[in-house]
Amino acid sequence: MEPAADRGLVLIAEDEPAIADIERLYLGNAGFGVHVERDGDAALAAVRRLRPVAIVLDVGLPGLDGIEVCRALRADGDWTPVIFVTARDDEVDRVVGLELGADDYLTKP
Repeated sequence: MEPAADRGLVLIAEDEPAIADIERLYLGNAGFGVHVERDGDAALAAVRRLRPVAIVLDVGLPGLDGIEVCRALRADGDWTPVIFVTARDDEVDRVVGLELGADDYLTKP
């Protein structure tokens, strides 16, 4: 985990190392501290432990998927901003993610 920077800590939940590295670099350069988890179970535990200012969440995580992580957070009353960044570009997935309380839903190139 990188130390929290001036803008706060962002949790990245991404199982593809190359994507996580790009997100970490971009957010770090923007002044955020970054913590990366590779599966949904670890991501959910890290959110509860670290209290990030935002979450960048892949839908297709091993263990709990991103939808389940978001659902669990919202059920706990945790309204930390969530941005889904995923390869799933189906309109149904986008609608489900946003209806669960995600703040944005972006597809990977």
